[in-house]
Amino acid sequence: MKKEIKNGIRGQIFEQLSKSQFKYKGVPVNFFGLPTFCSSKPRTLVSNELSRMKRLGLIEKNGEFLQITNKGKDYIKRRQERLSVFYFTFQKSAPKNLIVMFDIPEGKKAEREWFRFHLRRFDYIMVQRSVWVGPSPLPKDFLKYIEEINLKDCIKTFKLAKGYKPQ
Repeated sequence: MKKEIKNGIRGQIFEQLSKSQFKYKGVPVNFFGLPTFCSSKPRTLVSNELSRMKRLGLIEKNGEFLQITNKGKDYIKRRQERLSVFYFTFQKSAPKNLIVMFDIPEGKKAEREWFRFHLRRFDYIMVQRSVWVGPSPLPKDFLKYIEEINLKDCIKTFKLAKGYKPQ
């Protein structure tokens, strides 16, 4: 009987710890650091998103169907055009002699992820989350685009006297 009580209490403690939710880097996790998944039903999530889109005027009901409004079409067009993709390759033997440091605000998370994506494409190496080193110079059209999307003031570059060699 004593053993049954212990296992029951252990089980309850374990259950409570695994149900606890915390945020780690924006992802909900339990006490053990394992990701916890949304307990809402997928249908509820879709319903909530549709309600939000109606409220924003992106979609409207037309009889039994939903249709995209002109505002919704403009939104889709802006999202598609918002962040361009650049194709540029440096020679593999090019020295990594440019440090790129950036502090892109939280409100521009998509731009920050876009920027990191391109640094990887340009064969840059991450030294820290916002400090990268790679070949220089960055493509001119890429730098021009950074200025167009108002990131120029968030990014600093430093030319190294000699190439960086990772350990």
